[in-house]
Amino acid sequence: MVIFRSRLLPRCRFTGYLLALSLTTPVLADASSGIGSLPNVAKTIVLINPNSNEQATQSMVDLARFESAGAVNVVGRSNTGAPALLTTPQDMLDAVAGVVAIGVEAAADEQVVALIVSAFSDPGLEELRAVVDIPVFGIGEEVFHEAARGQRGFGIVTVTPDEALIESFRQKATELGYESLYRGTRVTSGDPMELVKSPAELDQALAAAVTESVEHDGAQAVIMGGGPLSASALRLQPDFEVPLVVAVNAATRAAVKAIQGE
Repeated sequence: MVIFRSRLLPRCRFTGYLLALSLTTPVLADASSGIGSLPNVAKTIVLINPNSNEQATQSMVDLARFESAGAVNVVGRSNTGAPALLTTPQDMLDAVAGVVAIGVEAAADEQVVALIVSAFSDPGLEELRAVVDIPVFGIGEEVFHEAARGQRGFGIVTVTPDEALIESFRQKATELGYESLYRGTRVTSGDPMELVKSPAELDQALAAAVTESVEHDGAQAVIMGGGPLSASALRLQPDFEVPLVVAVNAATRAAVKAIQGE
């Protein structure tokens, strides 16, 4: 039974690629959106939200800033040409160009020392790694590493019911060497677009799915499958004994360790 208890262009390898992308992808969110920059510091991480939900971007930036504990500056950028929520594999593919354009532009600033792709399926992660010379972390990749620490069996909870997307989670677990630890994915009931508009309803739906993952699937840790679910995970953690692994925090920890050379 579950007991309920989170430089400039020379730095880019392919400047022609940047030019091509700039003609077809949206302008980055600026400071006036509430997702701008903090006062200048020596090192900055840019968190890229592959969707256009600026409220979700700000929430994820807040989490990353809290997790980094002032060691670096964290700023957010939204992919303004994408939907507010990426729910299908095609949505993820369509978001790649915007993610790469944002990342390449961000990497042109000498103060930017790392990038985080902040969507669970990591759209554009490998493409971005291929064209910039700074570390790039994906919240999906990093959260798998953290959930499986100590050979824990882990499940995933998400609001996205797309079967192909859920299958991609299993494939990622396999690719990362965690197939034997993966306990499956539980999906919340209700319209995901409506759920993300209401923190209370989202929390309730996620709590039910986490319970299923633990009680029925045997998960010893539960990954919250999506950047926009991070804040909800932190609210729910006191209700569960098993860790609710927050992808944004996992990626931020990995980025900070890399920056600090740990």
